Amino acid sequence: MARGADCSGGRSGLNAELQEPVIEVDGLRKRYGDVVAVDGIGFAVRRGEIFGLLGPNGAGKTTTVEILEGLRKPDAGTVRVLGIDAARAPERIKERIGVQLQTVSLYPFLTVTEVLDLFRSFYRHSMPTAWLLEAVELGERRDAQTRHLSGGQRQRLSVALALVNDPELVFLDEPTTGMDPQARRSLWSLVQRLREQGTTVLLTTHYMEEAEQLCDRVAVMDHGHVLELGTVDELVSRRFRERAVHFETLPELDLRELGDLAGVKRAVVEDGQTVLYTADVGATIGALLARTEALGLEPRNLGIRRATLEDVFLDLTGHALRE
Repeated sequence: MARGADCSGGRSGLNAELQEPVIEVDGLRKRYGDVVAVDGIGFAVRRGEIFGLLGPNGAGKTTTVEILEGLRKPDAGTVRVLGIDAARAPERIKERIGVQLQTVSLYPFLTVTEVLDLFRSFYRHSMPTAWLLEAVELGERRDAQTRHLSGGQRQRLSVALALVNDPELVFLDEPTTGMDPQARRSLWSLVQRLREQGTTVLLTTHYMEEAEQLCDRVAVMDHGHVLELGTVDELVSRRFRERAVHFETLPELDLRELGDLAGVKRAVVEDGQTVLYTADVGATIGALLARTEALGLEPRNLGIRRATLEDVFLDLTGHALRE
């Protein structure tokens, strides 16, 4: 891999003096006219961790990330990235970070190799093109013009461009959008290898499974505020002590009545499934089966699971992440 890797030009390792947080945000505010995009948030990202920033559209994620990248100036608060004031000296940050955008415009008539070589020329220090192609599994498309790449291949090239300068900190904005499951898991492996080599990653995603698999900690944003911050287990344990009984939603079952079943603390509908959060799984399932049998119904795909990050998000914001 890049940092400490057996490839020419890679940095030899982390300096002992660089153990302070890679990102420090305190009292950050940004508004556009009457719209308050970010309202006094604060958090820190540790060196070498994968930090997830989750939130629905309009939560303030993009504004926050653009300020961290030095692309926008805050109205108030302090933002330090790699020990540098991001508002006062953004140019000092850009040489040391990598940025992958959800939507990227590429030179359509350049090949994959030519685009990588072009971006490498922008930096005093860069990773070898061959390593970049292998890292994102685009070796077979090295001579293809970018206009002929699929959506998932373009995403992978976008990630490769974010790694060109062997960055200390990488911003990944919806990196697996448009990828098939195999390509998505391959990119997860790459992100995990980056962490193992000491690279810090700030990730935004609409895939809860992705956040649960990759992120050491996550911050949930909505309406310009950070609502919760911690590991996935911490977030789940803070808000849920129950198990979730789930089944395909039956229109004949009244949600309010299901909320009165034995052991049920809360009943919700998520993506075509009814979910009953219960402190007594046995009593809840028994009562549910008795209710459905009396109506001549049978709950399909009945199952039990622990509460997940998706449950936390729904509880915090009132809707699923992809809504």
